[in-house]
Amino acid sequence: MRNYLKYISGLIAILLVCIAQPAYAGGPPAPSIFSNPLAVTFITLMLLLLIVIGILANVVIGAADVKLKKRIEEKARKSVIVLLLLMLFNPASVLAQATTDTVTKTSKLIGGMDASTFYVMVTVLFLELLVIIVLLLNIKLLLKKEKEKTVTEKELAVTAEEKVNKLSWWDKINKLRPVSQEAELDLGHEYDGIRELNNKLPPWWLYGFYATILFAVIYLWRFEVSHKGPSSKEEYEMSVAKAEIKIQEYLKKKGDLVDENTVTLLTGADDIAAGKALFMDPSKCPACHNADGGGNAVGPNLTDDYWVYGGNVKDIFKTIKYGTSKGMRSWKDDLSAKQIAQLTSYIKTLKGSKPVNPKEQQGELYKEEAVPKIPADSATTASAGNK
Repeated sequence: MRNYLKYISGLIAILLVCIAQPAYAGGPPAPSIFSNPLAVTFITLMLLLLIVIGILANVVIGAADVKLKKRIEEKARKSVIVLLLLMLFNPASVLAQATTDTVTKTSKLIGGMDASTFYVMVTVLFLELLVIIVLLLNIKLLLKKEKEKTVTEKELAVTAEEKVNKLSWWDKINKLRPVSQEAELDLGHEYDGIRELNNKLPPWWLYGFYATILFAVIYLWRFEVSHKGPSSKEEYEMSVAKAEIKIQEYLKKKGDLVDENTVTLLTGADDIAAGKALFMDPSKCPACHNADGGGNAVGPNLTDDYWVYGGNVKDIFKTIKYGTSKGMRSWKDDLSAKQIAQLTSYIKTLKGSKPVNPKEQQGELYKEEAVPKIPADSATTASAGNK
């Protein structure tokens, strides 16, 4: 701005010099230009407009940012230089009247001034007015930007405040207060940077506490006062009974719901084949009874009619399941009840087979119970009776 004022001051100084400069064109000095009212008016207007330009330029530069200040100063420098050049290149014709009679006679006068002087002064006034208009437009633009900036800052401030005071759905459910209201909740108790606030308990926590009190009253009345509800012992016994029922149903579906008292002879091909596979397993029966059931030094012969611990299905099942005190191990932990029944049924099929090296007879003679046969006459009589 100081440089710009220097340019304006220089322009005014040159203008005054040119005004005071006498014109020597082959004769005595002509009357001063200040004797022409129109010229004095133009000069006064130019000076006033220069002052107005300086004031407006100072306002524009003061309100603009750094980059805009540089651009305005550059433009102002160029404008002043142009005005200076206009006045320097034609000082006598701008601000001095013709001094000789020849010039007076040959020159065209406008308002008592030389025509070229008149037009140059009018041009300078026009340029000054143009500069003033441009400066006014710049001031208007700067005021508009400043207003927009102020509005934007206010909106940002309001938005920031709204964000600070905005509560999430969780905060609303808990009836929490915004951060801006913490000062109202401060109880004045502070320790190690932690302040105590008078916040209310969250509704969900408070109502949950009330619900636990109600539940405790109902529970106490039901189980401790009226005894309408089962005790812990009764609940345990009912659970065990239900579990036992489920176990029995599972074993029944699996085929393991059988023991030495309920086992029966299985005659199905699949059951016999499964029993044979178990018997032929080297880790089981062949070690003591051989693969063909003839027996060896450890186990007895399983193909004859003599049995040490009984030869019916239930006795054989019991012997396999629990073992004996004379070398026969218990298989109840290795085989299921169904597998023991299948193995028993296969052993019963070995009777009458001819092993390669059968062992001598051991135990007592066991005879299969004969299935009572119905006489033909009785059957016929029964059939006739049914008819």
